[in-house]
Amino acid sequence: MTDQTFASLGVSETLLRALSAARFETPTPIQAKAVPVVLSGRDVLGIAQTGSGKTAAFALPMLQRLAGLRAQRPGAPAGLILAPTRELAIQIAETFSRLGGGTGLRHCVICGGVSENRQIEQLRRGVEIVVATPGRLIDLARQNHVRFDHVQVFVLDEADRMLDMGFIRDVRRIVAALPAQRLSLLFSATMPAEVAQLAAGLLREPVRIDLAPANVTVDRIDQRILMVDASRKRAVLLRLLEDPACARVLVFTRTKHGANRVARQIEEHGIPTAAFHGNKSQNARQAALGAFAQGRIRVLVATDIAARGIDVPNISHVINFDLPVEAESYVHRIGRTARASADGSAVSLCAPDERGELRAIERLLKRALPIEDGNHLAAGMPEPARPAHPAPRDEHRGRHPGHRGGGDRRDGRGGRHNGRRAA
Repeated sequence: MTDQTFASLGVSETLLRALSAARFETPTPIQAKAVPVVLSGRDVLGIAQTGSGKTAAFALPMLQRLAGLRAQRPGAPAGLILAPTRELAIQIAETFSRLGGGTGLRHCVICGGVSENRQIEQLRRGVEIVVATPGRLIDLARQNHVRFDHVQVFVLDEADRMLDMGFIRDVRRIVAALPAQRLSLLFSATMPAEVAQLAAGLLREPVRIDLAPANVTVDRIDQRILMVDASRKRAVLLRLLEDPACARVLVFTRTKHGANRVARQIEEHGIPTAAFHGNKSQNARQAALGAFAQGRIRVLVATDIAARGIDVPNISHVINFDLPVEAESYVHRIGRTARASADGSAVSLCAPDERGELRAIERLLKRALPIEDGNHLAAGMPEPARPAHPAPRDEHRGRHPGHRGGGDRRDGRGGRHNGRRAA
């Protein structure tokens, strides 16, 4: 792959000029594998993490296949990309702006958090490519402002995050309205059973491109496992955070309720902290991420899928308060540190009933991780205060993070779900 260039992938001269202007020099692995496949007209199932360059991997061939096309009627795009959040949709649209200027193609973003009037006006004037979050897109389709019968290329990005945020039902409704003859691409960092089932119904004889997390370099990350009784995890975490070297720390929990609880406990210990997960509002997530990036808070407590959008430099430590159910998520988590040639540290608190998860991680990494007894770190730390009322119970351990049993969920337009999408 080292000798490949964008020109050797079959990218057009127009796009090569745009790539050069945007300083895209050599294809990333996902781009080198996906671009020629999509240009040849094959569906793609791509398994790759955030930061791998997958947006350009689908943007380049979509722009090339649709170049020079004009929307056949208002609100009838030829290209459709679904993203789970407003932030990601905007990032994708920015890539299309950087690369697609010479193609004559127009695009717009359809998502919540802003007035729909401007989006309706853009659709009315005609666009060839729509980047959207599911909830707002369905709302505008119900109002007959957008239709899907002219879609030629469809992309579902971060499918596992769609699952976690409760959008799979909305995605299925949109897919059902697409024309049978189309090119479809699905990208996901992990492949839980429900996403695999969705891919089987969406894609036709796809080319599978698997850049699994196990292939991600973690050599620069100092990894260690602390065996800790579940009741002592909080005290051990607080002890770890007393180390001045823990300058910017990302803490992972398995559940959203767990993230809220741990963030509250750290905050009570006098350390500026915020929680970051799918139940938080759009504005709350953006505020927390901005404060973390600017150093106004020292600790961000996140769930796996929500953290997919976190790309903050100089994260000194990743601490796994809970080990992930899926071993692949471990590498996604610790990969948030040691970026841009920097070193980093990852500490995982492993309770006795999490030994199975630890063994799965070691099998994935093909090596044993250093294990220490961490219980002594809890000595002298304050006991957690007993709540006046029972705290919300975490989701049942072992369930996939996407299984929420009807809890509140938010989509990119700021609407609530209680098991089903609000009208």
